[in-house]
Amino acid sequence: MEDPPFVIGVSGASGAAIALKVLEALRAARQPVALVVTDGAVAVLREECGVGPEALRSLARDVYSDHDLGAPIASGSRPTRGMAVVPCSVNTVAKIALGLADTLLTRAAHVHLKERRTLVVVPRETPMPSTLLRHLLTLSEAGVVVLDAAPPYYLHPRSVDDQTAYLAGKVLDHLGVPHRLYVGWKAGPE
Repeated sequence: MEDPPFVIGVSGASGAAIALKVLEALRAARQPVALVVTDGAVAVLREECGVGPEALRSLARDVYSDHDLGAPIASGSRPTRGMAVVPCSVNTVAKIALGLADTLLTRAAHVHLKERRTLVVVPRETPMPSTLLRHLLTLSEAGVVVLDAAPPYYLHPRSVDDQTAYLAGKVLDHLGVPHRLYVGWKAGPE
């Protein structure tokens, strides 16, 4: 019997490099992944990372089409170890918050909500309009980890890659996966 996977959903928001770094770290940690990449994410991957979806697919054990509502991860009877939607578009945030499960990514998120499993969303939008803030509040109140893609200035990142590694590490922190993507802040003597 295979170990339950982590479900990683990649939607069409800016920040595709974060998803790539999360997947690379899960692979390095030898963690099984079930991957769903939306059509919008494919365009963002090409624009921001210069790669196609095959770069992500090669990092997952199971790969599902976002149009496949019959995939195993669409059912609560399929055990998983948690889910992250990274990056999470405004449209995807709204669908999850409103319970619209019309794609595999949103259905898998709904399953994680109803089964009370860990669900992390990484919205990438600025400024955030009131409607998005309301949807994020709804998700937070339902127990979802809303992990804003904010840079860790206190760690003095030297590059975008440092910031990306930090954000991927925060996702892994909430999924309970040990990593070495960043070293957290350490208080000095007072």
